[in-house]
Amino acid sequence: MPSSAPASRSTVRAVDAVALQRVRVRMAAAQPPWLHGEVARRMAERLAVIRMRPARVLDWWPASGASAEVLRRAYPDAGRRGVWPDGLPLPPPPPRRWWSPRRWAAADDTALLSAEAVGAGACELLWANMTLHWCADPEAEMRRWHAALAVDGFLMFSTLGPGTLEGLREIYRAQGWGAAHAPFVDMHDLGDMLLEAGFADPVMDQETLTLTWRDAAAMLAELRALGANVDPARHAGLRTPRWRDALAHALAAACRAGDARAALGFEIVYGHAVRPRPRPRVAAETAVGLEEMRTMLRNRPDH
Repeated sequence: MPSSAPASRSTVRAVDAVALQRVRVRMAAAQPPWLHGEVARRMAERLAVIRMRPARVLDWWPASGASAEVLRRAYPDAGRRGVWPDGLPLPPPPPRRWWSPRRWAAADDTALLSAEAVGAGACELLWANMTLHWCADPEAEMRRWHAALAVDGFLMFSTLGPGTLEGLREIYRAQGWGAAHAPFVDMHDLGDMLLEAGFADPVMDQETLTLTWRDAAAMLAELRALGANVDPARHAGLRTPRWRDALAHALAAACRAGDARAALGFEIVYGHAVRPRPRPRVAAETAVGLEEMRTMLRNRPDH
């Protein structure tokens, strides 16, 4: 007799986990790309429509998010902490001289904690700029964000969408070079994942930013700063200098056919959602845990 249980649903992306971790390590040790800082600025503009003033802010993966300054300007009185990626050791704190005025600052932007150490309800705003496309399981990451948020707290995140690097993919297809990069998750699928993770009122939107460079060599250097190819179907083994020259030639030919400058488009997906008050699932018989019951009672409208 067939089971009536719903089929299991996997949200794990097809990525090379080892290569993905290498990218995380490299990007955590490098300066954040210019694109990340620009997206942080654009995402911060969306904060103007949110009335809530968070007292605690978690900046998820601050090393590559380039968001410290925009968060400081938006919420100067909030306590801000950075959350470091899984599997990466926390960097040592920078040395401080005793006369530094930052020693007496109420909000310490350099304070870091590991993702595993984030407690439940640790913030009213969780900010994750340009990090989700480096997660093998985006919905699992969203569940962690949900747990870290206090009730009525809100999430702001950005990530790359599937419209990113279409010009590069066309060159790879034409040359028969395999996958140019791992696929990115569609905006609508991300919205569904937010709901599955427990968030409410998700708002998704996107825009395409076109970056230009003086030549193909500058473009390739910027692409390396933005990440790497972690698709399992990518070319096996190391590429040769001859292949790199062929790629540069193909990029230069594409530029001559267009604006004479190297250019690529990046689809930026923005997401916003809130952690709602917990509600028990209605059924013929409903079991509610003790902690969940306490949370519901604490957040009753008449309290």
